[in-house]
Amino acid sequence: MKSDALIAKAVELAEQAKRKRNEDTDRISSVLGTLPMRAPGKKKQPIFQLPLWPDVMRALPNEILRSALFNARNRKKPRVFLKDEPITVIGEGLITYRGEELRQDDEMVWLQLLHLARGSVAGQPVEFTAYSFCKNIGWSINKQSYKRLYECLKRMQATGLEVYVPRIKRGISLSMIPSFEYEDVETREALPRWRVRLAPELVELFGDSHYTRIHWEERLKLPDGLASWMHGYFASHRDPYPIKIETVASGAGLTESDKPELRRMVKRALGNLVEVGFLEEFSVAKDLITVKRVK
Repeated sequence: MKSDALIAKAVELAEQAKRKRNEDTDRISSVLGTLPMRAPGKKKQPIFQLPLWPDVMRALPNEILRSALFNARNRKKPRVFLKDEPITVIGEGLITYRGEELRQDDEMVWLQLLHLARGSVAGQPVEFTAYSFCKNIGWSINKQSYKRLYECLKRMQATGLEVYVPRIKRGISLSMIPSFEYEDVETREALPRWRVRLAPELVELFGDSHYTRIHWEERLKLPDGLASWMHGYFASHRDPYPIKIETVASGAGLTESDKPELRRMVKRALGNLVEVGFLEEFSVAKDLITVKRVK
């Protein structure tokens, strides 16, 4: 009968479909069998941390030391607010910054924060007393210094920093200090120990040893400004190559337009670097700076 033929045809088609599914399943199983299997419960996330360096040193990524992120302008002059402004970098790398401009006193605080965080899990808060912190960065121990420390932290908290460096092949966007605690919210009294959390993404900028160790005692003896900026810049080069005065001025974020005055500023700063034992000698000829580091 016609109906029996239709039923038989349907059964045949169903059997064909079943065989096709089995063949597909066997083929997929065969492919999966060639792939490495992850053991259950073995998924591990890498723990990133800043590298270790001696207590007599501090450290920063090379791109930061060779940039105007922490500029060398006089800290007593009014600071401007930068809205996603490009920051000069001498060499490779691009930096964009949003926030109140940062200067060399901010860099001192930043260096000490990174020092306290070295060897710790990225993003883990660091703790310190305002007294010990100011003492370690060479500031006077008084309320004015504590207020200055708070202002530096606040400045770096309210930031948007974007860094692109070819060696990591991507950009990193972060707030330099996501959060910090310094006083009791109820009593409004200062906490005995301040807590500061640094952006965990910072560890990537220290990768592959692309960072510079800075001799801390030398840095503490230098005045904040061009001398301290040049100390970091030349420290990031084992054998510094000659560099134009205008390139240094741009990299340090200086706004001085009077060339004779700029030349005097550079010579004075280089003299400071000789006095602290960082440079053996220097020369400034035809607006070209040549230095020789103490070995």
